[in-house]
Amino acid sequence: MKNWDPLDEQGACSVDRDCEDAYRVCQKLDIPFHQVSYVKEYWNEVFSDLLKEYELGRTPNPDIVCNKHIKFNYFLHYAMDNLAVKLLQGADLFKDQTFFLSQISQDALRKTIFPLGDLTKSFVKKIAAEHGLHHVLKKKESMGVCFIGERNFENFLLEYLEPQPGNFVSIEDQKVMGTHKGWFLYTIGQRAGLAGLKDAWFVVDKDVSTGDVFVAPSTDHPALYRDLLRTNRVHWIAEEPPAELVRDKMMECHFRFRHQMALVPCVLTLNQDGSVWVTLVKPARAITPGQFAVFYKGEECLGSGKILRMGPSVYTMQQGKKREQSPKKEEVDKIEPAT
Repeated sequence: MKNWDPLDEQGACSVDRDCEDAYRVCQKLDIPFHQVSYVKEYWNEVFSDLLKEYELGRTPNPDIVCNKHIKFNYFLHYAMDNLAVKLLQGADLFKDQTFFLSQISQDALRKTIFPLGDLTKSFVKKIAAEHGLHHVLKKKESMGVCFIGERNFENFLLEYLEPQPGNFVSIEDQKVMGTHKGWFLYTIGQRAGLAGLKDAWFVVDKDVSTGDVFVAPSTDHPALYRDLLRTNRVHWIAEEPPAELVRDKMMECHFRFRHQMALVPCVLTLNQDGSVWVTLVKPARAITPGQFAVFYKGEECLGSGKILRMGPSVYTMQQGKKREQSPKKEEVDKIEPAT
């Protein structure tokens, strides 16, 4: 902070020396250096009060007044409101929570400390054991919906949503494979649970307008794989949006849409409404609308956006190529029979 302008009694200004010393320390520690001036505020709220107190015959304490008005008011708000904080992955990547924190605001993160971020869960358990907290060491981890827990999810949803019966339809030949109580009960990639079939079938797509749930006979069916999606307006954590993305309209980074899934290299394309197209280097399985696409650069979580649209599946593209490669009827008619 620069809070005083005039030279001292010897005609030297120590402020510049102080700034240089602080700057050199920041260089040594490889942290950013910021300078802010509160000369006017210091004069009006600290120094004027000091002069007034002396005129009244009292002996003031300007350090207390400076802390109140300058350091822990103006300077605090500058630090809180102008310096962006980053959200970094924890040391225990298996238990890292950045995926679930990817929509948190700067205002909240500036006031938050994650004391376990540098520790693995096994080490935390060791500390707990050393302090006699054995009653919590064997507790099962919380699973299921936040604050609701594990339930029979189909029965749970049907307590609150009306059934909407529809058909399971094969993605390959459009054959009806069975019926269901509501398309909203199924998510892409899960087992369809078709009765009377020897092999498992998996949900690959849904048609909300007809209620059809499309299924395929393999957990790795190409209809489950896509390499393009679009989000809603992305919530960026430290920089909105990142300077590289604003400058180039495109940016390379990594993405995941499920906690603990391997990060997938991708390219983001920025849209005017703040949403992004996400093009994956290789197709990912079971990308699901409504889930969040969470973006990373190195160990930093950049933010996330809700998945609203998806590009065609690998299966759809394969079928399209087959149709393009097949000769048209008029071309077949022109082929002369062999003699």
